[in-house]
Order: sequence, then structure tokens, then C-alpha cells
Amino acid sequence: MSDAIVSQEAVFIGANRQSFTVDYNGSEKLVAYGAGNTIALWNPLASDSRGVTTTLKKHNKEVTGVRFIPGSDYLVSSGEDYEVNVWQKSKDSYELYQTLEGHEHSITCLAVINESVFVTGGADGNVILWTYDAIDLHFKLAHKFQVKASFLPLSLALQDIDENGNYLLAVGGTTSNVYIYTFNLHSSGQVEGFTESAVLSGHEDWIKCLQFVTDAKYKNYILASGSQDRYIRLWRLKLNELIDDSDEDESKLILLSNKQYKFNIGANSRGAFSFEALLMGHDDWVTGLQWHPSYRFGSALSDRRLQLLSSSADTALMVWEMDEESGIWVCVNRLGEMSIKGASTATGASGGFWSCLWFIDDTTQSQYILSNGKTGSIRVYKSTDSEAKTFESTLGVTGSTKEVSGLTWSLDGEYFTSVSLDQTARLYAPWVANRDYKSWHEFARPQIHGYDMICLDNITSSKYVSGGDEKILRVFEMTNSIYSLLKKLCNIEIVKEENVEALPEAASLPVLGLSNKANNEQQEVGQAAQESQDADEEVETVQVKEDVLSTLTTPPLEDYLQRYTLFPELEKLYGHGYEITCCATSPSGALIASACKSNSAKHAVIRVFNANKDYQQSPQVLEGHNLTITSLEFSHDGQYLLAVSRDRQLSLWKVTNEQEAQFELIELNPKAHTRIIWDCSWAPTNQFGNFFVTASRDKSIKLWKVESDIISTISTIKVDEPITSITCFGTDLVNNHMVIAIGLENGDITIFKLDLSTTTKQFEPIVNFDKRLTPADRISKLSFSTKFHDNKLLLAVASRDTSTRLYSIDKSVV
Repeated sequence: MSDAIVSQEAVFIGANRQSFTVDYNGSEKLVAYGAGNTIALWNPLASDSRGVTTTLKKHNKEVTGVRFIPGSDYLVSSGEDYEVNVWQKSKDSYELYQTLEGHEHSITCLAVINESVFVTGGADGNVILWTYDAIDLHFKLAHKFQVKASFLPLSLALQDIDENGNYLLAVGGTTSNVYIYTFNLHSSGQVEGFTESAVLSGHEDWIKCLQFVTDAKYKNYILASGSQDRYIRLWRLKLNELIDDSDEDESKLILLSNKQYKFNIGANSRGAFSFEALLMGHDDWVTGLQWHPSYRFGSALSDRRLQLLSSSADTALMVWEMDEESGIWVCVNRLGEMSIKGASTATGASGGFWSCLWFIDDTTQSQYILSNGKTGSIRVYKSTDSEAKTFESTLGVTGSTKEVSGLTWSLDGEYFTSVSLDQTARLYAPWVANRDYKSWHEFARPQIHGYDMICLDNITSSKYVSGGDEKILRVFEMTNSIYSLLKKLCNIEIVKEENVEALPEAASLPVLGLSNKANNEQQEVGQAAQESQDADEEVETVQVKEDVLSTLTTPPLEDYLQRYTLFPELEKLYGHGYEITCCATSPSGALIASACKSNSAKHAVIRVFNANKDYQQSPQVLEGHNLTITSLEFSHDGQYLLAVSRDRQLSLWKVTNEQEAQFELIELNPKAHTRIIWDCSWAPTNQFGNFFVTASRDKSIKLWKVESDIISTISTIKVDEPITSITCFGTDLVNNHMVIAIGLENGDITIFKLDLSTTTKQFEPIVNFDKRLTPADRISKLSFSTKFHDNKLLLAVASRDTSTRLYSIDKSVV
């Protein structure tokens, strides 16, 4: 067996909805971000636009914080699993260096300053200082404390203030105050003199983000604090002789307090915080703050004016700068998008941006601003202007934010579509036109739904059916604009040229609706009484949408994906009593079979819909199972329908009349496996007979043969973990061999081959995927492309770790 013949073509995985999960390492030109229970590594400056290249596995729950330690080879991550993991640079990736334990609940915030010390805060109320022991070469718990009873830390900031090891720690959380602590750090890693020195008051709600900066002009420091009260406050820290000893008149009525918060630092130093400025402009929670990268981590590397970047739940990124004449901080640049009217955290919306990041490409001096939002994508804004007065959107990374539950390749095997519990369907295709290399990207988001998405399958080259966590199936059709985009950038022709005109132009999601409608159908959907002027405006809007996609020279950015790449919904298919679990279409596209969740035989049935008869449900209901049917698949020749279930049985149905959607039960095997059967797949049509494979929680794969309407077990193999998905390659054998891929509950992937020309027909493992390339959690679905790509097999993988991955396997292995 070999793993050198497997390469990872693409990883699509969304960033977590956390404020401290995205960071940049300038020396490595690398962005790391928390993605599910993994850490994704991505080079945003790479010319090949590959996106995520590696995911680091150790956490077993969602990652809540990721930070590179400046000036070192270390990366720190924290998670909901109470763990703090330290990673060390190793070639092109990072290896686990140390796991730190000390928190008793989910870790909520993380701050770093240098290799000597970093700090974490948790939902257990604890704030922990971790220091580096230069003798043992390990990090250790140096100090643990709680700010006050019932206080949960939500944000942290560290600042070293002299060469004697004195530090400031700012803590914000579930009160409206910022708590300032001072301590001294010895070279041995010991913390001494830890003291609460000041409590900064002024905010009116919880503190979400904090960040220090060195103001070289005045030789002091500024602390920026952002709050759920929608405001940003700046606090100036002066040291020793710079402190103004005059006190304000407390009896004087003033709007903004100039009170100085004075304190001692060690034995010989003094410090004083004073309120500097109030920044108003955001309409919702302030979620992230980032000083200009020239000043990052307190080092003033340039004499440029101070600038502050902020992100907010109002979907805005704002760059602030102090006006030299008035001394007032004003917004000099605004990025992002206009927020939806009435949508805010106060009304239960979870939109907007969760964090912001600002860095400079040392090679070109271009500036980049990154932000992650609720859809999981990381948006990228680039400025080639030295003053960074204008930014333009450029390609970032996209991916699901919850378990990817299903995927399928297009009928021609050129692209694939996935569905996820984050309530989206996403279409991925290769960007090849006018380029020397190929990279995969998200080209459309056909569904943005109100329910978790579970399964999908193709009806024709332009239509597919999907099932969500609801009782109905929905049928969608590709739009002309997406067809044109795939043809232009991917050299993919979805349908024959003469049928292109039949495709709908574009689609949109009506207000308060869950059904995507073709724009030319809007008159039929609650808008029939519009005045002619409104109708003209609607036509104009459609034209704009067409023009937007037709002018693209790169894959769509997040804004376009959300607004302009929906597919219109053609039909709703009713009949099931509970949530849909699986669906399958016949090779001709005439029949759609589906099943739903069930605890009894009454609902553990297969319902069939006839696409050639306006998607009418067949009067014949396929009964026999006792529990939820987990997978359905038609044979490649369209003769049989196979079903497997949680009741450990498989059922085989023969299609006796496709036009009338009539079936005959061939066999209901009550002892197919000893545990839940998770998946099944048919072998390609071949001269040796009809074969299919099943995979079960009992850790076994079984090969079955259908001959004269009788099924029999031909071969069995056991593996080390429960098998959650299985798929066979293509519509033809490869050198008389079936090629079978299995996905396991722990995320591992193995490929087998099986020679159908022999009498023994034994499973032969040929590839074990490198664990560094595989997902970090259960495999939800595997699917081979239906054809070879440059003499390689392409395998798409959906996983519970929220990732969608694409692998290529060299044909020579078979």
C-alpha cells in the first residue's frame, strides 16, 4: 500500500463564529483559523489560489482561539474541549508540541505577546497566564485567577512595558468595565507581584475585544476596547514622568470623564490610564479590533499615523484615524456590506463579522484586511495604495460551518455539489480558463435554506433534488448565468447548446420566503398587483444580476455567492411524515426515491416520485423496513433500487415499469449485517454480473451479487473502525477491477480494489490515506467522479468536521 499517490486537491472549510480564531504569520505568509474542531492553514498570497492546504487535528470540539506567537515557531490554539494546544513549525505545516490543561470549561478568549507568556480566559471564570520555561523548554501554568464572582472573561490584551519584565494585562468580559492587572515575569517563567491596578469604566455593555498599541510619537501606549454597546473607547497609558499629576475637579459636570487611573508598576514605576476618545459609527456589537500592522504587538515600526480597524455584527469593517486638526477620531474607510434592515443581535440575528485581521505583504507592500462572517467564508480586501485609501475585494476562502452531510458529482463528472447542516448547498468546480494551473473554488450556492440540508442527487445535467431536515423534497434547476460562468471560467458545458435558452435567467429568495424563485416568476409570487413602475424596476434588477455574473473573471466572491448564484426551485415533493434522510434518482432521471426518519415500520418506507409526470408520487409505497432507511441507490442500468437501514436489513427492488414507477421486492435480507448499515453502492455495469457493496457499523464491507433476481454474499472484509460511507468508482471497471473507497467514523479513508474476473473476489486494500490529509471526524459521504481526470481518480469527501475535501488518486495504483 502507498499514500504517496494521493494528493489533496482542495479543502473547503468555513471559519468558526468566534472572535479570536483568525491570525496571520508574516514570516511564513500564513493564515491560521479555527475551522470546526481543526485549525486550517492557508496562504492568502499564493499565486495558485489553492485555498486551505492543511488542517491540524487535535481538538475534539470547536476551536475558539488561534494565535501565532510573534518571533517564534509556535502557534497556540484553544477550544471548547477545555484544552490549550501549542503547535511548533515543522516544514510546511505544524506539529503538536504540547497540550496544556487548566481550564474546567470552554476557553473563550486568547491573547499573546511574545514567546515568554500568553494568556487564556474560560467560561469557568478563570484567567490563566502560561509562561515558557527556558530550562525545560515547555510552557507551564504560571498564574490562575478570577476577576470576580460570576464574571466570564470575553477578551484579553497583553503588553510588555519595560525591559525589566513588567507586563500589563487587560481583561474584558461580562461587565461594562475593563480590568487592568500588572505583574512581573522572571526569566525562569515565574510570575510575581500580580496585582489588580485599575478598573476602567465608561462602557455600557459587555467588553468584546481589547488591543494595545505603542504610540511612538508620544512614547506611551493606547488601549482600544470594543463593546456590545456599539462603541469603541481609547485609553491612553502614560508611564512615570509622563504622568500628569494634576487631578480633575470631581464637582465639575462633564460629558466624558478625564479621570486618571493611577497605579504602581513594581517597586520603581508608575502608570496612569486616561480616557482618550470615543469612536461612534457601528450599529451593532463591536466584535474585533486591530491596530495598523506597522504597530502590531506594540512595536512601532513606522512613523505613519495611528490607524485602527474595527469589525462589527453590523457587517461593517471601519478604519479609524485621528484628524490632526481637531484631534477627533473619524472613519476614513468603510468596507463590508450594508446590513439588512432590522437584522441585528438584538433581534436574534447572528450575522455580521466576528473578527478582523490586518497585515502587509512584505514583498509587494500591499495591505490586506480579512474578516470572517456567519457564512464561514473569510473575506479579503486588498489595497495596493501605500496610504491604503482604497481597498478592493479579492478571493478568500469559503466552506461550510457545520457538518457536510451529503454530496454528489455532476452527471458528466466535471464538478460536484455538497449540502450541509449549515443550511446551504454549495457547487464546487475547477477554475481553469486562461490559467496555467487548476484550482477548485465555490462557484454557486444553489440553496440558502431555512432547514438543515441532508441529501441530494442529480435528476438531469441541470436539475437536482435535495432533502433537508423537513418533510419535503425540493427540485432545483441551474440558471443561465451560472451555466455561462462555468462555461467561461471552467470550460464546462452543463447542457447542450440548443437547450441553454430553456434555463431560467437568475433566481432570488423572496422576503419572508424559503423557496428560491426564478426572477421572471416574481409576478406570480405575491407581486401580481405591482404597479408598472415597480415591474420596470424588477426587470432592471434582473438585468443587473445577469450583468454581475457575466462580467466576472474570477470565481464569485462571498457577496456574489449569497446574492446572485441561487437556483430557482421548480417543485416541492410531499408525502413523508418525518425529516428526509436520503434520496436517489434513477440513471434516466425519471424516478426519485426517498426515505425519512422513522422508529416504526409505518414510516420506514420508500416513496417514489415520477419526474416525467410532473413529479407525481407513485401510488406504490415500498414497505418492509422497520427503522430509518439510511441510504438508497439505483443500479447503473436502472433495473434495481437498493436500500439499507438502521434495522440492519437491506432490501432490493426491481423496477418493473419505469414509466409508471412500479417496483417488485426481490429480497428483504434480515441478516445483512449485525449493526446499522450506513451506506451502499453499486459496482459499474460489467460483463461479470450485477454487484453491490454495503458498509456497516459492524466494521465490515460486504460484496453482494444479483443473479436471476437472487442476491448472495460473495466476499467480506473487516476493518478497524465502523464504516460510515462507501462508494464505487465510475460506470466502468478499471482493468476488470472494482475500485471502492470507504470512509470511517474516525475520519480515515481507505481505497480497495476487487478483481471481478477471479473466483475468489477478495478485497485488496491499495491506499491508506495519510492521516494528515484526512478529516478530523466521521466521514458523512464519499463520491468518485464518474470519469478520469488526467489519469487520476477524483474523490470528493464530506465530513462531520465541517470540511468538504477533494483528493486525486493516481490511476496506476489500480
